[in-house]
Amino acid sequence: MNIAIVATAGDARRHHILSVARELGRGHHVTIYSRRDNAEGKPKTRVAPGVTLEQIDVGPATELADDEMAPFLNDVGEHLMKRWSQDRPDVIHAHSWTGGLAAVAGAKDLGVPVTQTFHTVDPLHMDLERALGRRANAVIAGSGDEESALIRLGVPRSNIAVVPYGVDTERFQRRGAVATRGARKRLLHVGPLSPDRGAHTIVRALQGLGDVELVIAGGPEPEDLENDRDARRLRALAEQLGVAGQVTLLGQVKRTSVPKLMRSADAVVSVPREAATGIVALEAMACGVPVIASAVGAHLDSIIDGVTGLLVPPDRPARTARLARELLTDPTLRTALGYAGADRARSRYSWERVSQELVRVYESACA
Repeated sequence: MNIAIVATAGDARRHHILSVARELGRGHHVTIYSRRDNAEGKPKTRVAPGVTLEQIDVGPATELADDEMAPFLNDVGEHLMKRWSQDRPDVIHAHSWTGGLAAVAGAKDLGVPVTQTFHTVDPLHMDLERALGRRANAVIAGSGDEESALIRLGVPRSNIAVVPYGVDTERFQRRGAVATRGARKRLLHVGPLSPDRGAHTIVRALQGLGDVELVIAGGPEPEDLENDRDARRLRALAEQLGVAGQVTLLGQVKRTSVPKLMRSADAVVSVPREAATGIVALEAMACGVPVIASAVGAHLDSIIDGVTGLLVPPDRPARTARLARELLTDPTLRTALGYAGADRARSRYSWERVSQELVRVYESACA
């Protein structure tokens, strides 16, 4: 199958798209079309066996937000139309509303089925997303929660397929190097430092946990922590609550270091107010580390409460502290959740499984 992936914006979705493409490339020909967002690199690059990245020279060679992309989408669509009229793909997978608009323009009159992933329903572009969702041969949601949002948006239920975000089960696994740690029990937060991402909730929860260490990986580069507003607010909160000695801010951590950092934790706590992908919880599960996660978004699919992890409403520090106490004082529970989480991550969320489900959606769209 000749698969065209249209991903116009270079942001956090890039890792997911590349991971899916590499797995699809094992049995299909995949071309990723992306607007050039830097001055480096060739127009066409083989990024993995069976996978080619084609960069489209439209607009400034710098990263743009989706709204900043809008003035250039017609030009991207024209480029795709010329390209696809010469090398017609079997199916197109567009990411975000910007990729959707470009893909629809490029596929005009070619009769190529278009599948669409929004990642999140954007309140500012609901009319566009509704139109694209109805136009697409299939809309791919990352979770049951996103499926419900798409139905409320007006996308026909029969047109939606749920294919979850995946996790690299080769890199994130139970066995492997472990980051250095001390004797104290360790909780870990991975992700941004803003209040909506949950780190503040975990700092507040420390008041009820005794001598427990909280390691926070995320935010700016380590050398920029002192000047970062969110980092300063977190430190001020820890000082105010008398737990500053228990909190360590690492700043941005290299992706290759995340698995060993996760394996060093007694539990990973991921309690954002929204979880479109739930990737941190999935990575921790794959590492066999028990997870406390907010009962929102993709977490509602990946975590079976009390079996593969523990769920808690967001912004509930007292309840988060209670669950953390249960975990930290019960090694049998930690082991059971760790093994069950790792098994679920491998069986349901590996890139191999995700790509197989995507191929089924593509084949159905082509039919």
